[in-house]
Amino acid sequence: MQKQIVIVGLNHRSAPIEVRESVAFESSYLQDALPRLRGYASIHEGVILSTCNRVEVVAADADSRAAFDEIKSFLAEQKAHRSLGPLDEHVYAYDGADAVRHLFRVAASLDSMVVGEPQILGQLKQYYDAARQAGTVGTILHRLFHRSFSVAKRVRSETGIGSGAVSVSSVAVDLARRIFDRFDDKTVMLIGAGKMGDLVARHLQSNGIQSLMITNRTFERAVELAEKIPGSPIRFEDFPRYLKMADLVIGCTGANEVVVDAAMVDKVLRERKHKPMFFIDIGDRRNFDTKINDLDNVYLYNIDDLRSVAEDNLQERSSEAEKAEQIVNEEVQGFLRWIASLEQAPTITALRRRFEEIRRREIEKSLGGNLRDLSEQQRAALEDMTNAMVNKMLHEPISRLKSNSQDDDEEAILYAAALKKLFDLEGK
Repeated sequence: MQKQIVIVGLNHRSAPIEVRESVAFESSYLQDALPRLRGYASIHEGVILSTCNRVEVVAADADSRAAFDEIKSFLAEQKAHRSLGPLDEHVYAYDGADAVRHLFRVAASLDSMVVGEPQILGQLKQYYDAARQAGTVGTILHRLFHRSFSVAKRVRSETGIGSGAVSVSSVAVDLARRIFDRFDDKTVMLIGAGKMGDLVARHLQSNGIQSLMITNRTFERAVELAEKIPGSPIRFEDFPRYLKMADLVIGCTGANEVVVDAAMVDKVLRERKHKPMFFIDIGDRRNFDTKINDLDNVYLYNIDDLRSVAEDNLQERSSEAEKAEQIVNEEVQGFLRWIASLEQAPTITALRRRFEEIRRREIEKSLGGNLRDLSEQQRAALEDMTNAMVNKMLHEPISRLKSNSQDDDEEAILYAAALKKLFDLEGK
């Protein structure tokens, strides 16, 4: 049975952050969610991608239309989404070559909010590995994801797409530079000392920050990062007492809950005599209470607010992005050629078997009826003649199938699918 690739999801362009969060999958939930996805009738293989900028299901299926509907239902089942209404206006769906192209563009960071950012490739590998461990990856998606990893490496090595500010952390610091005339007299608190926090701290340092406080749930990580930058480590339970010193607070934790709420900031503002404060929230899930923005002299930015800065950076790399798109298109054709090769031999075999069944059935019917008195020599001649007729009838469609698989990958796939439907070859 022919498998097709489909992708259904939503990203930073199709849905605001609150909608993306509502259908996001926590890492700890993936091992339960993946088998449930695989349990849908049309889904033969599946991988779930869930980052701050996108939630997507990549699947191999036998019926794209059914798969689209089932994946939408799967996303809508996410508990947090139930109070937000229908997803349809935010969801996109791709199949076939469009799905392959989309995943390759995602891997190459051409579909990222910050085009050229390197983090997405590591995230793709992480979610592919989770699906592999859950047993929901088969031959098709194994090949698709490994090809996407190669595409990303090729784009990074053959183009300059990675030049300039090409990470969420660097764009966040670029935004901070637009907010402040100067950095050397400002105090920054960094909440989160993981990979993202490390990158933010380095960008802050290179932009002249002199006063940096670093806090993390695991205090040792805050100490380690503070020693490298340098900065002042703050115990996580103590950071609210130090907020009053911060002109800028950047959140990049892996927490799934709010760590700074409006009441906390309101108290801090009074202690600061309402001196302005700026908050930039770039965690996978929002860590700053959205009500903070309702307070006077407080300005809150989230991951979606970084888009204009990212677009400015992209303008400087637009020609490199065009080169990357060309590479993606080449690689899509190569992958489709592989898919076509999977379909060619089984389709030819099934088509020959189908015609042979018809030929044999009609021969037996004739030899049991008005041709029952034929001699052995005449029977052999009849076999030779009908075999020759079948071979002549099959010559053109089989030649066309082989030719298309070499010259036009998408057409070869469509041609194989048409033959299967016309001659009822599924399961043959």
